[in-house]
Amino acid sequence: MKITSPIKCVIFDMDGVIIDSEEIHKKAYYETFNSLDINVSDALYKSFTGSSTSNAFQRLVAHFKLDKNPEDLVIDKRKRYINFFENDPNLQLVSGVMEIIQYLHAKGITLILASSSAMVNIDRVFNRFDLNHYFTAKISGADLVASKPHPEIFNKAAALSNCGKENCIVIEDSDNGIKAANAANIFVFGYANVLSEGQTLENADAIIENFNALKEFV
Repeated sequence: MKITSPIKCVIFDMDGVIIDSEEIHKKAYYETFNSLDINVSDALYKSFTGSSTSNAFQRLVAHFKLDKNPEDLVIDKRKRYINFFENDPNLQLVSGVMEIIQYLHAKGITLILASSSAMVNIDRVFNRFDLNHYFTAKISGADLVASKPHPEIFNKAAALSNCGKENCIVIEDSDNGIKAANAANIFVFGYANVLSEGQTLENADAIIENFNALKEFV
């Protein structure tokens, strides 16, 4: 796919694109796994990247035949994540992302957040880093029927943008998120975040290693 129309909307993923939170998510997940006494392989864990926590625990309960309610495990993991989030002074935005957000906003580009994270976590990030006034809408995959790689979240984001999909682009760091954008038929940039483990970005329409690269397109 190529960009053939003016870009009027940029749809951002959050974890690994706006905030470097992958490591604290991993810590929260593995604390939960240890509490359940299950051994989750690196390959299995990496397959969850980009999908919702609910989807991840539904798969884990089935995989390990756990006598647990997946939603109870989601709540447990979320509490652990909040603890890390609130007590990690090193948690920061991805390098260069604030500058590109401000650049796009100043040019009148519509910005939409489309994240698999729960809205409570999205709000926590947006409030901590004062991002709310830049974004027209925030969508949580946890509130939708299907999780990435299903295209539902990006179809909804495009609809909220009030411009056609041909005028939208997505920025994603996960293979599941990129597949969701592909399925929604929206041009997707794969952001090569070194902290996003095991992601090939092979289905991205283009790959960027820094956000300044977007300026030649917008």
